[in-house]
Amino acid sequence: MSKETKQQTVPQEEEQELAEAPQEIVEQPEAVAAKTPVEAEAQVEEAKPKRKKKEEEIVEERFYTIPLSRALVRPPKKRAPRAMQLIKVFVTKHMKLQIKVTEEEEEEELPQLIVSKEINEKIWARGIEKPPRKIKTRVTKDKDGNVTVYLAENQ
Repeated sequence: MSKETKQQTVPQEEEQELAEAPQEIVEQPEAVAAKTPVEAEAQVEEAKPKRKKKEEEIVEERFYTIPLSRALVRPPKKRAPRAMQLIKVFVTKHMKLQIKVTEEEEEEELPQLIVSKEINEKIWARGIEKPPRKIKTRVTKDKDGNVTVYLAENQ
């Protein structure tokens, strides 16, 4: 008897699901039919500006070859992190980036130093023990004073 009851309950559940499914299918075309192609395109256009990245006005752009040989002085397991530190110190010095906080500037937003993903991947490409000896970079400064470091295009 238990087998028969199991067989009877399963088809009833499937019938209920089938009964509910056509209602959902009927509702969806009505929602789609209410929108014209022009309205659908308008919604797509509205979504695009949200994804749009901020277009920053570049005030200054410079190309540097940053020496990283001093990273090799460190123990093998600390060389790639040291190379990243050297990049940040070099750019801070050469782009005259003021990161130090004084009492008067606490309320204002400080300029940021941003190292791109490509630079990070280039440094770590051969592992923690073998960073490159030098790296060619393109450094830009925007109107807010933020500095971004990119990999030079010819690498």
